Amino acid sequence: MKRDSRLSGMLHVLLHMAGLDGPATSEALAKELGTNPVVIRRTLAGLRNQGYVLSEKGHGGGWTLGRDLSEVSLLDIYRALGSPSLLAMGNRVQTPGCLIEQSVNAALDQAFSDAEALLLSRFGEVTLAALRADLQDRLDRRGRDHDLGERRAP
Repeated sequence: MKRDSRLSGMLHVLLHMAGLDGPATSEALAKELGTNPVVIRRTLAGLRNQGYVLSEKGHGGGWTLGRDLSEVSLLDIYRALGSPSLLAMGNRVQTPGCLIEQSVNAALDQAFSDAEALLLSRFGEVTLAALRADLQDRLDRRGRDHDLGERRAP
């Protein structure tokens, strides 16, 4: 099963955007992720609909953050992406009348539900500001004086 990395990718993009002085083009953001600009535009459009990013067309236009990093949690972005499946595992459902399958599935359903609730709760506790602070701490430990906007979008 292919993993859905949109949340990770969009968090990456949003942190890049936070380090820029102006708008970022879809092309520049796509280059950061090694993907196609159409993928960036399509995904950011969903975040724009929720007010997390803004877009401006034309020369000098591009994508900017729509809210302060402290106001946006991982849970917000996860939901703006359509709440993709969190767990790759699922239940066997080939013989629904089988009591063994029912017992196993009931136990797994509860475990999956508990795991998802815990994960979503943690997503709600982590803001983009916390991610940016962690990034800055990592840069500081490397001894680099790094401006997060070092890579400027054209």
